[in-house]
Amino acid sequence: MTDGGIVVTGASSGIGRAIALRLAADAMESVVVLHYATNRSGVEQTADQIRAGGNPNVVIIQADLTEPSAVESLAGEAFDVAGDIQTWVNNAGADVLTGVTRGWSFDQKLRHLLNVDLIGTIALSRIVGERLSTQSDLPRRPSMVFIGWDQAATNSGMEGDAGMMFGPVKAAVMTFASSLAQSLAPHVRVNTIAPGWIQTAWGEAADGYWDRRAQDQALMGRWGRPEDVAKAAAYLAAPENDFVTGQVINVNGGWNRRYARS
Repeated sequence: MTDGGIVVTGASSGIGRAIALRLAADAMESVVVLHYATNRSGVEQTADQIRAGGNPNVVIIQADLTEPSAVESLAGEAFDVAGDIQTWVNNAGADVLTGVTRGWSFDQKLRHLLNVDLIGTIALSRIVGERLSTQSDLPRRPSMVFIGWDQAATNSGMEGDAGMMFGPVKAAVMTFASSLAQSLAPHVRVNTIAPGWIQTAWGEAADGYWDRRAQDQALMGRWGRPEDVAKAAAYLAAPENDFVTGQVINVNGGWNRRYARS
């Protein structure tokens, strides 16, 4: 990879941390910007791991994506500290499954997801996309990566409150990313990763039913790991993969459509 900067939003833990670690390892001379909203200790752990891996060029920025002024500030500060940016990863998303938000009503959770995952991400990406498309010092086209959900695809979905919240929100994010790819080509490559069952904080505490379901619904017969998503992000971010844009890559171990014979 080139020396252009790297930005990962929502880099405090889980998928965001894994992506930041992988991209930083692949571009040891790059400035790595880590965004977080509330989990300061988590993002500092991510930064420490990057430095321990040999890349000392780490900057931490706090921003609440539900605040328009914070969105503009995040975009401006990221370019100020990183210069030209090679890779921007929109990973930030609201956690409504663990912690205090777990007890919120469906309506509260949905509105929070919409404000962070969709509205905040769209506002940020429009600003960043314009800046990325006008950079002149990078030898290869910059990349923007979004995080969707495999069960938010057309004619898919999942039962229950989680499916009815995350499904429409992530479907909208994925459609926006595809539209942004059309808008920014050929200057910026825009792609989406659609993870399946990834064992982040919620998955680590999942009960037996969800543990079995996550493993049974993957052809590979296991939970996905944040590192699996990070590998896909590294592929999409690599400047040499400059003929890949407007794509959605499922990282779900292959959706299992087989049925056991009785």
